[in-house]
Parts: sequence; C-alpha cells; structure tokens
Amino acid sequence: LQLTNAGLYCPEGDFHIDPWRPVERAVLTHAHADHCRWGSRTYLVSESGAGIFRARLGASADISTVKYGEARDINGVRVSLHPAGHILGSAQVRIEHRGQVAVVAGDYKLNPDSTAAPFEPLRCDLFVTESTFGLPIYRWQPTQHIYDDINNWWRTNRDEGKTSLIFGYALGKAQRILAGLDASIGPIYLHGAVARLTNEYRAAGVPLPPAKYASEVEKGTKFAGSIVIAPPSAHGSAWARKFAPSSSAFASGWMTIRGTRRRRAVDRGFVLSDHADWPDLLSAISATGASRVWVTHGYIAVLVRHLRSIGIDASALQTEFEGERLEEETTNNDADAGEVASRDESAEAGE
Repeated sequence: LQLTNAGLYCPEGDFHIDPWRPVERAVLTHAHADHCRWGSRTYLVSESGAGIFRARLGASADISTVKYGEARDINGVRVSLHPAGHILGSAQVRIEHRGQVAVVAGDYKLNPDSTAAPFEPLRCDLFVTESTFGLPIYRWQPTQHIYDDINNWWRTNRDEGKTSLIFGYALGKAQRILAGLDASIGPIYLHGAVARLTNEYRAAGVPLPPAKYASEVEKGTKFAGSIVIAPPSAHGSAWARKFAPSSSAFASGWMTIRGTRRRRAVDRGFVLSDHADWPDLLSAISATGASRVWVTHGYIAVLVRHLRSIGIDASALQTEFEGERLEEETTNNDADAGEVASRDESAEAGE
C-alpha cells in the first residue's frame, strides 16, 4: 500500500481504498462522506450496504458488491471485505498478495449493536487503523445504559409536556438511537434526511421501531410527548422550532467532554459512539498480530506514540478525511428542501 494524491493505493491491484478524488477502481469501507466520494469509474462495496451506497453515490454509479468474507481477485491481488461494526454495510478491506496481508479497517467499533454486523478481528502483517477517539479519556459505557438514559430523558420530557429533540448523524447514529428507543413512551418522528436513510436500513432487514416522517404529519399535529431524531445541522433551525416547547440532546462520543455540549448548546449530551474507544482500539490492534500499524483519522500522534512504546512499528498516515464536517454537509445535500439548517461551523472531525 502507498499514499497518493487520490488516497490509499494498492499498485499491484491498481485500486484505491476510500479515495478522496475520482479514480478508476475504488474499494470502499463504508458510506460516510469522508470515505465514500462520488466520481470514480467503478466501486466495490459490501452487499449488506448496497442500498446505502447507492443512496449516497447515485443510481448511475457503477457499483459491484461482495458478501462479507467473499474473495475477489483484482489483478492478482486477493481482496475481501469483513465486518467493521461501524454502520450498516461497513467493512474492513483485507488485501493479500504474495503471502503478505494488509487490512484497512476504515472506521470501526468492537461493541456490537443491532444495526451493523459485529466487528471481525483479522490477522495481518499491516493494519491501518483509525484513531478518532485515540485518547485514554475515551471509554464507553455499555450501550444499554445509554439507551436507558435516553428513554428516561424522553419520559421525563413527555411528563412535562415537552418534545424531545435528539440530534445525531443521519447515517448510522440516527438509526442506532432509533433502535434503542422504547416506543411505548410516545410517538417517534424523523427528520427527512434521517427518514431517507432509515428506509434503507429497514430494506436491509434491520429491526427498528415504527417512526413517522416529521414533515408528512397532518397540519396541527401536537408533538408534545414525542421524540424527534434529526441531524445536527437542524439544531436551532426554523424546522426545529416548530416542536417547541422542547428539550434538546446530542448523541456522540464527543459528549465525553463537557465543553463540547456547551458549544452545541443542547440540554443533554449522551455518550453514544460508532467508533472504538481507547481500550477497544488497543484490543483491535493487538488481535491483528500486525508487526506494522499505520494510524489515521483522529488523535494520530498519541496512538502512534503509545504503540511504539509497547514495541509496535507504528507510523502516521495523513489523509484528507474531514470526518464530521463533511458528513454534516452531505446530510444537508441529502435532506429535503426547507428542512435543513445552515452548516454547523463548530463541527469536530471524526464522528
């Protein structure tokens, strides 16, 4: 593998992984906008994420799919995709050539949930890992504990006659929030950008509670007691104000830091992440048995320094990934006209 001006490149197979510029052959780890860019001639993606990739890349994109674990020969290089546990259809790219194996993990998490196939540890010589939450302060609580907190917050708001507005990224995070909601508390509504991608999750067989598209309800509908899931870009918008009186919350690993919640200007922060925390990053790297590790996308220097201190040949891999900011821009493009707020200029990279 080598880094080019278009992204990570396998010269023997003549393909790129998650290129940030148009290329001849692209192999994609998942459909978030910082990994899935429009304009390449052909794409190879996981079969389970096909609907999401087509929603992001457009109907005209030349997309081929493979099942998890199914090998494809690309110019003599053996390529297979394996679950990353990040979002629906997310994959690690395993590359084998002349007895050497490299794995490009993309974004991943080890804590399983019902909206994505669980992470599969892969043995390799070279492992390319993210480091979005690559600091020791990032340690996630059990997911069910977070779901209980969200449902209790919603229940309290309902009893006070308020709407619960919870913000999370339209692809992946919003569906995880939805999966954990107790539908007996009240009605569930979705922002248009969330509803569109949630339909793809349902089509892929992911079990989710019933929810309505918020802009298709009858005029005069009262939202008090309900919960509304929307992308961060909708916070503070005219669209969001129609749910008043309301209480707002944001779901993200960044909510670990109290200052982030203040900058987001929300009432509650729920630490719910689709990325590995510090212990799981180290666990995933150890499970590969890799003698070399390339670190990208996050707190790169910290993780590289730690890995070197325990005897692993670790290096920084600088990319053009833009993380959260780019994902919010894509959400804006995906959403229906009139539903989207202006871009959130305070977005932080990575989730």
